[in-house]
Amino acid sequence: MDWPVSRSRWRKRSQRNKPLFLLSLSLLLIFFLAVFLSSYAEIFRSLLPFPTKTLDARSPQCGAGGAPDLAGERFLWYAPHSGFSNQLSELKNAILMAAILNRTLIVPPVLDHHAVALGSCPKFRVASPTELRTAVWDHIMELVRARRYVSMADIVDLSLLASSMVKIIDFRVFASTWSLLSGLQGNIDQCIYAIQDDCRTTVWTYQQENEGILDSFQPDKELQKKKKTSYIRKRRDVYKAFGPESKAETATILAFGSLFTSPYKSSELYIDIHEAPRDTRIQSLLKEIEFLPFVPEIMAAGKDFAVNKIKEPFLCAQLRLLDGQFKNHWRATFSAVDQKLKTLNLELKANKVSGPIHIFVMTDLPMVNWTGTYLADLAKDASSYRLYTLLESDELVVQAAKKLMAAEHGLRSGFLPRNLDGMDKNNACDPVTLPEILLYIEEAVCSCASLGFVGTAGSTIAESIEVMRRNNVCKL
Repeated sequence: MDWPVSRSRWRKRSQRNKPLFLLSLSLLLIFFLAVFLSSYAEIFRSLLPFPTKTLDARSPQCGAGGAPDLAGERFLWYAPHSGFSNQLSELKNAILMAAILNRTLIVPPVLDHHAVALGSCPKFRVASPTELRTAVWDHIMELVRARRYVSMADIVDLSLLASSMVKIIDFRVFASTWSLLSGLQGNIDQCIYAIQDDCRTTVWTYQQENEGILDSFQPDKELQKKKKTSYIRKRRDVYKAFGPESKAETATILAFGSLFTSPYKSSELYIDIHEAPRDTRIQSLLKEIEFLPFVPEIMAAGKDFAVNKIKEPFLCAQLRLLDGQFKNHWRATFSAVDQKLKTLNLELKANKVSGPIHIFVMTDLPMVNWTGTYLADLAKDASSYRLYTLLESDELVVQAAKKLMAAEHGLRSGFLPRNLDGMDKNNACDPVTLPEILLYIEEAVCSCASLGFVGTAGSTIAESIEVMRRNNVCKL
């Protein structure tokens, strides 16, 4: 099969018309049903490795009917956003929430870089949960139409967690059985509970005995006056809010908006759950999700490049130069690399090691635009430095993408209908565009850099690489 290859360097926000109005919960559900009970359902089903005859839309009750494997299941959905590192952070929080609430997590696709934006929690300027959920549905449809759908579980290895600590289901599988879960005659209140709380009003906790107290971070008077807001942030226990005896408990789907959080002013922006000493299962899960590795195909490609292309001990330099705030900080970014190289040169000289320093450069600045920059100076000094880069179109990346798609980790790591073994492997369908996995392979290469790593200050990609290196994922 010929696989179309996307050659864009980093994903950019797709162009689409903004919604003319916000969908209410009822309209959102109607939209969701209309999509998956129409031709889009067939597209989703064509992406699945099991026959469509298993799908039966006659169920009159939410969660009952022709999908016995899903009978009684309760699900958790959320609206991811921003770049991959933020989406990975939200996935970890979603795993945690699903485990606490004893729900099956619906694993979303990887969204295009900044296709969906949250806004700023510290400035109390964020998209509402309803806006985020609507934007995510819209973008998923774009991915489906373009046959660019890639699950987060295709990129991040969830197999161990899914087998022991939390139940998951791929969004494609869930979407293909949605008619069974909802039913046109079903009660919306019993099928979906859409959470409207966000970081402007709530900090979710667990077993902290601080239900309803004010959080330490509140909007200051100047912000309240400027934005004409009266938000009050309260700390609330997520289990008490959505667990047993709550209105949400009986809903088949519990739908969050964003699940992004970050430390801020001695508190957390949205989720403050770092330990659960009275719940050993959740305490263990918190340790497990501190680091979620890439799937084997990505790590193997990174190691392959380090061993067979670079072949020598090397330094990784992650330089984010074009996106957002980083385009205004080139001098500081290049200065950090220069200082690291000066230190390395001194160490190598002291150890009487000669020859050029090998550097893997991970950057969003195309090589054709290096002229007149610090990177061009390094490239010219061939006697002192040898630079290496990767492109999305490189054969190593293309082959890794093919192996990734063939592995179907996203589908196989969670729930699948029982008759998967009876699937028609010869069933022809339109080719799926190869996923853009360059970023992940580059991170894998950087995890193998034995001479060290220097990243862009404030970059979540740099933070991700640091976590990989601390966990010694690359064993050459």
